[in-house]
This record gives sequence, C-alpha cells and structure tokens, in this order.
Amino acid sequence: MASLPQLIEEDIARLGGELRDVVEKTDATTALIIDKGGFLITSQGDTRQFDLTTIAALASGAYMANQTIANLVHETNFNSVYQQGEKFSMLVMCVDENCLLVVIFKAQVSVGAVKYFAMPAVKHIAVQLQIAQERNPGASLDLSELNLADPSEVFKRKA
Repeated sequence: MASLPQLIEEDIARLGGELRDVVEKTDATTALIIDKGGFLITSQGDTRQFDLTTIAALASGAYMANQTIANLVHETNFNSVYQQGEKFSMLVMCVDENCLLVVIFKAQVSVGAVKYFAMPAVKHIAVQLQIAQERNPGASLDLSELNLADPSEVFKRKA
C-alpha cells in the first residue's frame, strides 16, 4: 500500500474546505477522504449520523474489489463505485494512488449531480496531497503500519 504524505493543519483545513464545498453543492449528508487501506483522514457534513470508521474501511474494500473486477473485464481502471440505497446512496471516487473521496447522500439526490460536483473536488484534493508530498518528500505515513496501542511515534511535538 502506498504511503500518505505528512499532512499538516493547513492541509487538513484545505481538504475540509473541499469536502464542505461538495456537501453544500450536492446537498450530501457526509463527505470523507480516506486512504485506500480504509483509514479515515478527514470528514465534513453530518459526521454523527454514521459510523465513519467502519464506512471508511468498507468503502475502501468495495473500491478495491471494484478494481479487481475491472482487471477481470480487461479494464485498466474503474475510477468510482456507486452504491444505491432506499434512504442513502454512496459514491466512492479515486483521488490518487493513496486516497479516495466518499460522498454519502440522500437517495433522492441524482448521482450525476454528485459526480459532477465531486470531480473538481477530487482534482483539488489530489493537488493538495501533492503539495504536502512535495513539502517533505521523505516524510510519509502508511496508516496500516500504525501501532494504535502506542501512537507516540506519530504524535510528537514540533522541535
């Protein structure tokens, strides 16, 4: 699994702004940025209505299964997954080699409208992640390797 760039407060604020914009323009309930390993990076919207940690893990799994199906039908890539429900629907879109955008919205909202407004956000999120990567190319983080029992290696005071 690829590593995330080291994100600082400014990065998270910009990513949050992109998510807020998607939520406002699409009338979505919640929008998330997750890594492809299924870890939640940041979210906006009604974050209390759903178990976002579990949704992040399962959305990532659905996306990765979708990529396997793409290979089986001789496609190089399916860049999104759409799950339609009676109350809520979910769109998962690839941001870059590390991250996915997840948008949860009421089933009455058109997936086309959500995708239309999510596509520019995906590009802006990818740019911000690239900026973070270029800021400190040697500092990256693979969330799947974190020792959650001892996060001291991740949370250190600035020198």
